[in-house]
Amino acid sequence: MKSLLLAALCSIAVPCLADQQFDLPPQAVDDPAALAKAMPTLAEAIIPVYQDADRKTYLDNLFRLQLVAGRYADAVQSLAELHALRRDPKQPQSIASDLQYDIYAKAKAAQGKGSFDDALRKAFRETVVKLDDRSSALLMRALNIESAANGSLVLGPMQGGVSDALRGQQGKQSIDITDALRLVHAYQVQQAYQALAVPALTSLINDDDNRRYDITRNMPVKTPDGATACVLLVRPRMGETKLPTLMEFTVYADASSNMSEARRTASNGYVGVEALSRGKGGCSKDQTAPFEHDGNDADAVIAWIIKHGWSDGRVGMFGGSYDGFTQWAAAKHLPKALKAMMPSVTAAPGIDTPMEGNVHQTFSYYWPLYVTAGAGLDASLMNDYARWNKLQLDWYKSGRAYRDLPSIDGTPNPLWQRWLDHPDYDAYWQAMIPYQKDFAAIDIPILTTTGYYDGGQIGALYYYQEHYKYRPKAEHYLLIGPYDHIRGQRGTVGLLGESRDSLWGYDYDPAAHIDLGELRYQWFDYVFKKGKKPALLKDRVNYEVMGADAWGHAPTLGAMAQTREKFHFGTKQTDGSYALSAAPSKGSITQTLDLTDRSDALRQAPGGSILDKDLDTWNSLEFVSQPFTKAFDLSGLFKGHLDFVTNKKDFDLWVALYELTPDGRYFELNWYLQRMSYMQDRSHRNLLTPGKRTLLDFQNSRLTSRRFQPGSRLVVLVSLLRQPNAEIDYGSGKDVADETVTDAGEPLQIQWSGDSYIDIPVHH
Repeated sequence: MKSLLLAALCSIAVPCLADQQFDLPPQAVDDPAALAKAMPTLAEAIIPVYQDADRKTYLDNLFRLQLVAGRYADAVQSLAELHALRRDPKQPQSIASDLQYDIYAKAKAAQGKGSFDDALRKAFRETVVKLDDRSSALLMRALNIESAANGSLVLGPMQGGVSDALRGQQGKQSIDITDALRLVHAYQVQQAYQALAVPALTSLINDDDNRRYDITRNMPVKTPDGATACVLLVRPRMGETKLPTLMEFTVYADASSNMSEARRTASNGYVGVEALSRGKGGCSKDQTAPFEHDGNDADAVIAWIIKHGWSDGRVGMFGGSYDGFTQWAAAKHLPKALKAMMPSVTAAPGIDTPMEGNVHQTFSYYWPLYVTAGAGLDASLMNDYARWNKLQLDWYKSGRAYRDLPSIDGTPNPLWQRWLDHPDYDAYWQAMIPYQKDFAAIDIPILTTTGYYDGGQIGALYYYQEHYKYRPKAEHYLLIGPYDHIRGQRGTVGLLGESRDSLWGYDYDPAAHIDLGELRYQWFDYVFKKGKKPALLKDRVNYEVMGADAWGHAPTLGAMAQTREKFHFGTKQTDGSYALSAAPSKGSITQTLDLTDRSDALRQAPGGSILDKDLDTWNSLEFVSQPFTKAFDLSGLFKGHLDFVTNKKDFDLWVALYELTPDGRYFELNWYLQRMSYMQDRSHRNLLTPGKRTLLDFQNSRLTSRRFQPGSRLVVLVSLLRQPNAEIDYGSGKDVADETVTDAGEPLQIQWSGDSYIDIPVHH
């Protein structure tokens, strides 16, 4: 992105600014007061010389420079021109984007010596009264700066943006144009939201909501077993009296976020319902038990909805992560009124959380403490990174049993302990979501969205594949692209309406930009209002091909590829790596890991971005192919055949795929995590036999799509796991949660035969 900006700056008929430096006192890096004094001067210095060939980009930066410089009337004019260029009546986000800054600029320009609150009221009303419901709902979401999760302003991330922009300025007296614009952007957002954090804004939002909607909060709904679910109900005041309902059922009791979703639903001509898991919200006094009751409780809320006169008898469900799980949990009960779903980045308890590949992940330790903390959420606990990092490190260095985490932390965690008691995918997990033939009875349209870099992709694909396995004629679409857990449910549009152009060092193809919030209502309009099917859903599987700037479409996951190619493990090492070859190699490779070693406790791993010059090969074997002579797409699920002998009854394996680009950078493609004793059946543990040749086949549960260019190579890492952020399998055959470092015995040793291979899906 930096190179693109510099190219744009140098392509216009003005002196190139690429190397121009602007004064920024070094004390401004660490002193907020010094920064506040320096920023207007910096903005004033940039305004006369800044240019950009792209008018939208120019105006976007210019209005921010003007706001930081205190030129509020000028900023109003720049924003007006920017809005005119962006405006698309069919895209509410194009109308709503940056209107919060327009309101702020108008209020500051009109304030004079008077009250900012009075000026804000006038600017707000003049702006909002002109907006349709859909655009207004997006603006209100951007203005919802209060969070019920922690009772404070959501200014932490904004402050983090300023800190990030200043990180490279330590000890420097000046700043270049690219970094200066990034700093101005972050500072302007923080400055505006700090000014808008006044009670008058909350009152204005409530007034506009009450003008447009009929709102009922904290409505109790009884479940068959006597528990209570709290419901937020938002209905349009205008239009039809009977409407379909769209419901999000969630454990996340954040009043601001929940209202934003219900409001947006109502603005699109539906009844919006936000229902909370038992024990969450102000009207339920039950014990919160995430995952265990949500299917029953969501079913009860659906039955409650259709009893009311405002319901037309049809309910759709949407939401991501946990709220994707609750949709499938409800569908297990086959409520007749449930007519459609849109689950995103969907959690599948026992499949991808709290364990993946039957390996328990430590992030799941503190999550239940966060969501079971009373009627709301304990964000301060969730964000106590120092505590959780210390806990993981203390446990790792101690060699104690994984089950001892609560005693090391000093806090009881009964729900996590209960999860730990079920290392198999047994009846406990199976009862929570559809299992095997349960999927055959689910006959409603479903749209699943996820991302290649979404930690919940395994869950999303599990539901998708199981649904088609047991109901081959289902109407179930998959949409997937280069998104993480957040973007896989929201797309590349942020909560403030901003475009997110990159992820972890990878700049998106233009085709990958998508507003999944807008797609949500296109989807439900297709199901409930006889609207057109969203254009992207051209087949059952719809995927963005990274590097090709194009979407692919296929009837099945397997059909994403035209053919498959095997790459065998070479057994001769050259310059630290082994070859990937078309034919099996003679002999074997020995890989060892001392499970008692903790010398890596404080190790700083290299790499970590999607596109990176470094690759972390710690505890790994690296296999590298010859350069490819022709371009091709690696699209779909990779497979593997493992031929090995080990000295342990079990071990945990990580297999990761990368593209090594011609310019020497590593592009992360996909990975596979698995406890070997569960590779063939996640429901039953089958221990390995030490010293005996073992043959195991696997298919990855994550897919990807990436165009390889001529000259690129395929890199495969085969890693043995021993790390602070997950339980450690010492290979004794005991319950892994109970193993300690004393169970380690001799170092883990694997002899990988040259008959082992990775099988990749290829589309030419």
